Amino acid sequence: MRDHTEIRLGEYASGRLDWEQLTPRDVDRLRALQARGRLTLDADRSGWRLKADATVGVLVLDRVRLVVEPKFAIPGERLISWLAYALNAPAPVPATSRRWATAPDGYADLVAAALLEQCEKLVRDGLRRDYVRRQSLEPVLRGRLDFAAQATRRYGQLDQLHIRAFDRETDIWDNRVLGTAVRAAIPLTTHSDLARDLHGIAGVFPHDTTPDAALRALDRIQYTRLNSRYRPAHTWARLLLRGGGITDLLTDNGITAEGLLLPMPDLWEAVVRRLAAQALAPYGGHAVPSSGENGITVRGDLGNASNFRPDVLLSLPGTGTGQRRLLPVDAKYKRYDRHGVSAADVHQLLTYSVGYTPAGAPSSVIVHPQIGGHAHRVLRIDGPRDGLGEIHVLGVDTQVPPEQAADWIGTTLR
Repeated sequence: MRDHTEIRLGEYASGRLDWEQLTPRDVDRLRALQARGRLTLDADRSGWRLKADATVGVLVLDRVRLVVEPKFAIPGERLISWLAYALNAPAPVPATSRRWATAPDGYADLVAAALLEQCEKLVRDGLRRDYVRRQSLEPVLRGRLDFAAQATRRYGQLDQLHIRAFDRETDIWDNRVLGTAVRAAIPLTTHSDLARDLHGIAGVFPHDTTPDAALRALDRIQYTRLNSRYRPAHTWARLLLRGGGITDLLTDNGITAEGLLLPMPDLWEAVVRRLAAQALAPYGGHAVPSSGENGITVRGDLGNASNFRPDVLLSLPGTGTGQRRLLPVDAKYKRYDRHGVSAADVHQLLTYSVGYTPAGAPSSVIVHPQIGGHAHRVLRIDGPRDGLGEIHVLGVDTQVPPEQAADWIGTTLR
């Protein structure tokens, strides 16, 4: 890794940089991230003021290595298990059983470790080979003779033959994308042992492709019984090459180099979608689309119609009548373990309750992260004539494994 000045910020925290610490290219990259609401960069008389939002990870600039640590709700070492849960990918083995330490940087090094672990497993099992078409000059005929090349380049001489043949090789896209991702992970790591192991495994995989080409290939790859074992490694490779996690932060703006930034609200929404579906599956519940015929639409206003869509809409077994009922669930990446639910969120969840749940018992669910144990409270909204609905506020302890949190949610809501 190149020698950079390291600047560490906590989530939602701010810091100062001197004028010379940011190059014009750095400013362009940070402005692009600011346009997407991921951070704030301001200039004053003494230099730059950088404020992090709900985005954590590492951004390697020309002169500065910026590390935004997860300070809110999800500790660094536990963050990777929640990310793996949201991506439905295998989490790396615990840091204590590895050859390097991962706690100081949490997210970035753990993602690199996860990719390395999957690549090592593929190498142990043997890299997949497939037939690749090659053109070569050989002393004997193998495959098909390239008559045009033989006539125009060898002028009828037969001591060397231009041939076209198919050989089973590891130089295929399944392996190429991993070689490119491993090399992209090396500048993001801080621990020498991890960087050394990444260098070692990088030499095993072909890599003559750019990150953009690798991403396009990952989007095209179809998984069959021949390459299904590559899916976990490709998941971590896609995350590293795109520079984000649940959504892309850098490539959408043409900024692809040496960044690994995760938007925490998007991560929490993805986590809650899987948590809710998994929690109530044992009780006959499953997620259904919240758009189309299940959508809540506002019409008649100026401009286009607007929609209300909960993050998760669950279909649950009915009681008595046998008809199934709907339950809206919304993810809120907010400190609702420390302060009350905002009026805007109450209005939003009441709309969901009226739109989806029975008139006699309108209800909805908020799921937010917290530390120090699970918590459940019920907000009851009353009007002058009758009750308007209930909002169940579930605080999920992010220090426990996601599967344990899913069991608690299922027990609470069943």
